[in-house]
Order: sequence, then C-alpha cells, then structure tokens
Amino acid sequence: VTKINAHPHLDCTSQLALVHNGIVENYEELKKSLIARGHKFVSETDSETIIHLIEEYAKKYSFPEAVRRAFRRLEGLNAIIVLSLKENKIVAAKTGSPLVAGIGWKGNFIASDAIALLPYTRRIIFLEDGQVVTLDKDKIRLVDLTGKKLRPKIQKINWKIEEVSLGKYPHFMIKEISEQPKIIQNIILNSDKQIKRLASLIKKAYGTYFVGCGTAAYACLCGQYLFSRIGQRHVNFAFGSEFGYQLDFLTPKSLVLALSQSGETIDIIESVGKAKKKGVKIACLVNNLGSTLYRMSDFKMLLGAGPEKCVLATKSFTAKLAILILLAYQLAGSLEKGKKALKKAVLATEEILQKKYQAKIKTLANKLASCKHIYIIGRGQSYPIALEAALKIKEVSYIHAEGFAAGELKHGVIALVEKGTPCLVFAPNDETYGAVLSGAMEMKARGGYIIGISPQNHEVFDYYLPVTDCGEATAIPNTVVAQLLAYKLALKLGCDPDKPRNLAKSVTVK
Repeated sequence: VTKINAHPHLDCTSQLALVHNGIVENYEELKKSLIARGHKFVSETDSETIIHLIEEYAKKYSFPEAVRRAFRRLEGLNAIIVLSLKENKIVAAKTGSPLVAGIGWKGNFIASDAIALLPYTRRIIFLEDGQVVTLDKDKIRLVDLTGKKLRPKIQKINWKIEEVSLGKYPHFMIKEISEQPKIIQNIILNSDKQIKRLASLIKKAYGTYFVGCGTAAYACLCGQYLFSRIGQRHVNFAFGSEFGYQLDFLTPKSLVLALSQSGETIDIIESVGKAKKKGVKIACLVNNLGSTLYRMSDFKMLLGAGPEKCVLATKSFTAKLAILILLAYQLAGSLEKGKKALKKAVLATEEILQKKYQAKIKTLANKLASCKHIYIIGRGQSYPIALEAALKIKEVSYIHAEGFAAGELKHGVIALVEKGTPCLVFAPNDETYGAVLSGAMEMKARGGYIIGISPQNHEVFDYYLPVTDCGEATAIPNTVVAQLLAYKLALKLGCDPDKPRNLAKSVTVK
C-alpha cells in the first residue's frame, strides 16, 4: 500500500483519471503491449493498465467509445469509473463488481453503492454486467459492450437521509446495534405474506440449500438448526466461496436460498450464477433493493434493516435470524408462535441496550482488553452465535477470538485454555444448557475465566450477563450482547468501530 498505488490513476497526459474495483487477470499482457507503444507506468497496479489502454483507444475514438473498447479487452470481474477533464464527462462500466448511477436535479452521479447517493437523489439505475454508462451534468447514456443503446431502468429507493447520518450516536456501529428492536418489530408486523410465500417454495423444493459468506454464513448455519428443530425439515448449508464446488447434486427442483446484506458479495454472485445455469430456483434474503443478488433471484425478500454503514454487520444479521425463525415456524404451521418468541426477543434486546446493562458490558470489556485470546462456546443453535460473537470481536478489536462447539473442547480445543483465559459461554435455557455448563466447568478447571451469557446465573460463572429466555429467539439478544462487547472492546483499545483495518463493507473482489 503506497500513495503511488492508490487510486485514482492517471494516463500519460493527466487528462484521464480512473478508479477501479476488481482484478484485471490479463494485465501483464496488456501492460507489455502498452509499454512497447511508449506508455509510462508509475505504479505497480493492474488498475493503471486500464487507463493507459483507454488513452491508447482515445487516439482514434471518442472518450466513451475508448472506454467501451478498452473494457471489452479486460479479463476478470471489474468495475471502472473514468473521468475526462477535457470532455467533462464520466464513463463507467462493470462486469461483476457493483455500480449504480443516480439521476439528480442538479447533475448525475455514480457510485458503487446506492447509499452514497442518498443525499443527492433517490432515482437510481443499477447497472447490469456488460453495461457502459456515460454521465454528464444533463444526461445519462447507457449502452452494452457491443455499443447497442439501452433504455435505463430507473428505480426509486425509499431510505431516508437520517438513516445514513449518525444523529445522536458517536459511531454507526452503536447506532445500528440500537436500531435492532425496531427492525425486528417491523419484521413481525409486516412480513407475513412473504414468509408464507417463501415457506411454500421451500416445501415444494426437492432439496433446499442455504448459502452465505461471513456473518451471513453464520445466519445460514443458525437457520439449519432452526429448520431442523422447529420446521422438521433438512436443509444443506455451504459458504458462498465453497458452494461452487458442490453443485453436482443440484437439479431444476432444487431451491437455493442466498443470504447477503449487500447483495454484491462476489462469492455469492458467482455461485448463484452457476446454480442458475443448472436451472435451480433462487431465493434471497438481502438488504439492498436492486442489488445484483436481488436482480438474479426468482424470489426476493428484503431484510428491511435500512442502510448499514458500519463495516461490521449487526442489524442485518439479527434481521436474517428473525426472518429464519418465522420461516421455521411457518413450516411447522405455527407462525404466531414464532412472532411471540420474537416479541420476547425485542423486549430482551431493549433491556440489554439500557445504560445500566451497557455499563456492565463496558466493565467486562475493560477487563478483557489486555487479553490476547478469547474463546467462546455454545451448543446447538448457540454454536453459530459463538462463531458470530468471535467474528465481531476479531473484526473490530483485533483480539484473537474463536468460537467452538462446546462438545468439541475435549477433542483438542481445551489445550488452548490456561490460567486467566477468558471464555464466553452461551447457555440458553434449552436442551443444551447442562452440556454447555459441563464444558464451562472443564474450561474453568484449566484456569479459564468464565463469562456466562444465560437466563440464570451459575456458580461456574466468574462474570454473569443475564439474558431473558426467549425460546428459540434467544439467539437474537445473545448476539446483541456479543455485538456490544465487541464495540466496547474497540473503544477501549482505540480502534475505529465503523472502519476496521483491512476490511470492506461489501467483498466484491475474489
């Protein structure tokens, strides 16, 4: 990472500037040819190759045509935005990575995410793969890679500007954590129709497969437990990056349910694209209207979580859990029972968000901030919550944290526990309670410092964080406790909770 390698990149005349998202797989071949033609490179990036290639084509063609011809020669998944100072125009093109254009009253706009355009316009064009858009102040022109003129499809987004501003909060992470009760309440009140439609698709499918990446993957794993326990239905789960290697068993009768906040995660998009080629029906739970996954899916259900600005997924995760809980209960023919559990989860989450409870978490964070390792255990549905809790701590505080299935401790993991090692224990009031406590006792016997997250205190806990029993929805308030602990750790350690190092909100590059 150097200033020279940073975007934007300029051509030899400094009249063209480019920003690029993706990987040009054939850049070395292109670069050699351009150097032979006299182009001077100053960076070590594949991105700079693109702007010199456009410069070369601009010697014969108009600026938009030069961009189109150059983009056609790129191999791999890429999105580019190119500015011409001479023509006062922007031209953008995409294959794989996201791009959105905005039509405003005082100009036109381009970005990789619709959220960025909210202060300027609600009228959005979501670019499809293989499209090239030219923007100036007064108009937008859209063509495909062959140069054929296209009619833009304009969509209106309804997010409010205040949803993407901090308001009274110091960080987006705590703002979005605090919004979760309202979001879950909204799902309870407004999702019946889509829950029933999606449950019907699942019942008709010959094999249902959950696909997600990162936090969404842990929601999928949670859903696998929920569907088995409540809905009495088997589903398969795979990480988005691995699903492409497990397609042989798919048929046109299969259903793939893809979970994603952004709807632009490249591993999900690529795997879903391969599944579609086999005739598979695609459903999605996604937060971004008009995203690539949204457009690819036969059935789409919006999470309704609103814009999520913090890099860490918080409210989008619990929104997914809420929908999966309702789906599982609908499959069992008892949707109202699922709503009742979620209502308890809303109240429990509101309790956790109170100042007194947050102060208790802050005290724990101050104690754990000097630790090098934190281990987290759970069983059943709490196992994926342990994985998600560990991910949040790692992402935002940079403390090494690992989540484990409590029953796997004796198979090697317990060797990591020594005197003073912090061990978080998710112990909900379900069939896993006794077995999880047994694991906690084993860790304590090796010197572990046991932090209990449970509806009831126990003598094995050195520190206790109470969470109301919400039945199958207890995973939601348990998750919120972990989110707040991660946030408080970040503050204690001086980390930016909204923009952790090395991470991006949407993973749009392989």
